[in-house]
Amino acid sequence: MNLNLFSSKADIYTSNSQKIRVLSETWVNEFIYCPSCGSSISEYENNKPVADFFCPTCHEDYELKSKKDAIGKKIVDGAYATMIERLQSDSNPNFFFLNYNAKTYNVANFMVIPKHFFIPEIIEKRKPLALHAKRAGWVGCNILLETIPKSGKIFYIKDSKVQSKDKILEEWNKTSFLQKSFNFQAKGWILDILQCIDKLENKTFSLYELYQFENFLKRKYPDNNNIQAKIRQQLQILRDKNYLEFIGRGIYKLK
Repeated sequence: MNLNLFSSKADIYTSNSQKIRVLSETWVNEFIYCPSCGSSISEYENNKPVADFFCPTCHEDYELKSKKDAIGKKIVDGAYATMIERLQSDSNPNFFFLNYNAKTYNVANFMVIPKHFFIPEIIEKRKPLALHAKRAGWVGCNILLETIPKSGKIFYIKDSKVQSKDKILEEWNKTSFLQKSFNFQAKGWILDILQCIDKLENKTFSLYELYQFENFLKRKYPDNNNIQAKIRQQLQILRDKNYLEFIGRGIYKLK
């Protein structure tokens, strides 16, 4: 895989933002495959409102976001109302995030975040544009990457190192159960527990270690008066979905 974005297709453009758009889209079209099924992806011929690429085999859609230097804790996206509406529809795409070195145009990181990790809580509403702005009153949004569990950030390239295709497909499949049968609230609980597990920084952990996040979860869910029972319920779901292994005596292990 060539990690440099250079392509003569961008030579006709004078705007740097247009050049980056063409360079990044050309690179993705050439080197990136579908993380769901492993097939080659294709670029939409026209600017489709909700996506840039699609998989002809499994019909997953992907929107590409590019940024120079570090990806950071948040990514600027489009209109807030449109994003929230998309989250509630079947047309919501998965997201590709690419960050590159501004001097060399080498890809430093490239990851996909599956659409089933997107819930309203990870979308930050920005302030309306000022009255003197061209689009006065327009309200944009940010995607809060720091709120997404590690298992929702699947890297093709991490710190300039290419990851194996088998690993990417395995990581995608590991959380594909979130695509079905979960409303936003139920999914929010699972994602919160995944984040708590991430913070433990250990593949093997105990139920009682997760109980230390009870106050954090109580602040998020003030109407729930039995947080510990809810934690146990989410661990049961994750075990049944083959995300966790129950070893015994309150001990769990990430698969």
